[in-house]
Amino acid sequence: MATDMSEAIRQLIHDRGISEELILKTIENTLLAAYKRRFGNSDNAIVRFNEENRVVSIYAQKKIVDGVYDPVAEIDLEEAKELNPEAELGDELLIEVDPMDFDRLAVQSAKQTAHQSIREIQKDTLYSEFKDKVGEIIIGYYQRERNGTIFVDLGKTEGILPKKFQSPREIYHTNDRIKALITEVNKTPAGLQIVLSRTHTDFVRAIFELEVPEIYDRTVEIHKIVREAGYRTKLAVYSNREDVDPVGACVGLKGVRIQSIIRELEGEKIDILKYDPDSRRFIKNALSPAEVRDVIILDEGKHQALAVVSDSQLSLAIGKQGLNVKLANRLVDWNIDVKTDAQFEEMDIASESRRAVSALFGDTEEISRIAELPGIAEEIAGGFLKNGIDFIEDFLALSPEQLAGLKDISGAQIEELRKLIEEYIEIVEEEEPEEAEGEPEKDGGEEAVTGAEEAREDTESAEEEFECPDCGAKVTIDMTKCPNCGIGLDFEYEEEE
Repeated sequence: MATDMSEAIRQLIHDRGISEELILKTIENTLLAAYKRRFGNSDNAIVRFNEENRVVSIYAQKKIVDGVYDPVAEIDLEEAKELNPEAELGDELLIEVDPMDFDRLAVQSAKQTAHQSIREIQKDTLYSEFKDKVGEIIIGYYQRERNGTIFVDLGKTEGILPKKFQSPREIYHTNDRIKALITEVNKTPAGLQIVLSRTHTDFVRAIFELEVPEIYDRTVEIHKIVREAGYRTKLAVYSNREDVDPVGACVGLKGVRIQSIIRELEGEKIDILKYDPDSRRFIKNALSPAEVRDVIILDEGKHQALAVVSDSQLSLAIGKQGLNVKLANRLVDWNIDVKTDAQFEEMDIASESRRAVSALFGDTEEISRIAELPGIAEEIAGGFLKNGIDFIEDFLALSPEQLAGLKDISGAQIEELRKLIEEYIEIVEEEEPEEAEGEPEKDGGEEAVTGAEEAREDTESAEEEFECPDCGAKVTIDMTKCPNCGIGLDFEYEEEE
């Protein structure tokens, strides 16, 4: 076979992006497939190209024998001498095969093999090329739309822009230029699938890297991006150099840089703010463009905070349909409650904090018993109850000696209970009345401001009425069991001298 293939090879390289080596391999496989179809197998077939790859030939390698049994792989000595006078028995001879001898079915099979090979090579080549571009911006052109999915012409191949990855602001027409982020590259039976997105936060990140040189060279870093595509984006940035303003670098001189980005996002609002490791300052920045007067941390562990704004800034801080504060919550990873000055003055922050925790545990009433404390371990509450200590007030009245004498209660458990009480119960010191002269001084004590007062008896009837240690019902000294829960009662007291 002597065929000038150089032009065809150049065209394949240019149009399909396939390397010359792979094209030559495909041609070789095509000829071997035709040979196999014609002669039954291709074990003895050899394909060779000339130095310039302009001519390709296929040969049958045959063994010289005296008496041919397999004409495909063997040749008689006399016939071999006609081709090469120096041929001898046992030698192997390369005999060129004319492709014109291949029948129509062999040629058709070879064509199918060639087409399939080129498709697979092209798919693998494109996959390798685009797989390395995941996370990068690419520019294509609107080709067609089907069921909401836009097909984008990327030159060598086609990308898809699913409906869920399209901004609600944008409308496209045929041949419109589309800039998008490559999010996925997959091999499918139908070919290569390149998934594009214009709603991903990394799309905004990539655009900022293109428009802001300080971000590209890492002088300015993006801490986090949150976005409601088509409506608003919040971007927290910081600088690695003290002399560079991170927000100013992103905005650009007279807002040139940010306006270019807003145009690319079809008018989507963008808030650029400075990241601050201090949670209060970061929360205040995150609620921009609203001006926040103060930020109060309600619960550090649960990331609950309160932002105080003026009446005129409330709607701006919350945003349309709550979008501004919603994005701020996601940006700082805190649950932010926005209040005006008047609303804040009416609040009792300590009570508000306790109510928030109680609501979290499904309890909206005041806490009076140890077992009602949020997060209290069952063994701790049960251990104190076995020692006859049910109410928080009873625990606070115990002296160090009495605490040390409790059975099956460790010092660590006592300390844990103290911490829970300090966290969820407000302790106030009670003022003692002036004592009469000559009377012994009484030790002052602390009392928990809880619902326990309602369960305790009036001072005037304290000598006659008590409360059940199990259910808290009122009982008298002459009772042997509680009329409410039925638990047995045993009173011990000393008569006053």
